[in-house]
Amino acid sequence: MLGNLDNGTIFKKAFTDKVVFEQFIKDVLGFEVRVSKIETEKQFEPKIGQIAFELDIFAETLDNRMVIELQKVEYDYVFDRFLHYFLMLIAEQQVSSSQYKIKRSVYLILVMTKAYEKLLDLNGQPLNQEMLITTFHTEDSGKESVPLFAHKLIALNPNHRHKDTPSEVRDWLDLIYESINHPENPNINRQNVGINKAADLIDMDKLSPQELEEKKKNEMGKEARALYEQVAAEHERIKRMKKAILRAKLSIEEIAEDFEVSIEYVLDIKQDLENELNK
Repeated sequence: MLGNLDNGTIFKKAFTDKVVFEQFIKDVLGFEVRVSKIETEKQFEPKIGQIAFELDIFAETLDNRMVIELQKVEYDYVFDRFLHYFLMLIAEQQVSSSQYKIKRSVYLILVMTKAYEKLLDLNGQPLNQEMLITTFHTEDSGKESVPLFAHKLIALNPNHRHKDTPSEVRDWLDLIYESINHPENPNINRQNVGINKAADLIDMDKLSPQELEEKKKNEMGKEARALYEQVAAEHERIKRMKKAILRAKLSIEEIAEDFEVSIEYVLDIKQDLENELNK
């Protein structure tokens, strides 16, 4: 039985292994790399930009030509957040105001572990792509590409299967998806040396007692965050219902229908609002 790669402990257990990490990068980016130390929870001192951020898995290639960050993501606001991470990994290389040369290319790979829900593109269309690649594309006045930068931000989401996803990438997305949805009988490509090693590493029977305890704490933390988000969302919905009641443009029945709640629930909110106003 596979450990769930949606769990931060399990994810880091698999992808901090050099065989797994280097094969994953080769399959996703299309070229071989050799990395030195693979770090977790990487932070920079002093802080870069206005937001303190922490990187799940961070590595530099042995030839000092690339910085590679692998991030497991379970948030709905990922793209704005991780665009900041991506740009700060580039900005971090500037050692002085007179030295602007960026010596290392930055590759940030986001691994999504749940389907896009409310995320939209700039045209208001929902996202449903399995693989998204962001680059600094440069072209001349004749629309010819000019290779100035190699930096890439790649988002992978196994919950949105697409026929054009390269088979090498699909194999890894299958590993992630199967570990979450069919851990007892996963359908994965064991012929890929990296995937085979990852599957062995996250075999539940092979995890140490310490790893199992850390995995449990990670799951408890996720449950607490989910509960907090649920409470916050309901609090916001109640605020909007109170505004609708105060505007008095809709009946109680119409408000209940718009917010998909019972009439009794809206009446309770109305009573709470009246009590607040009468204080």
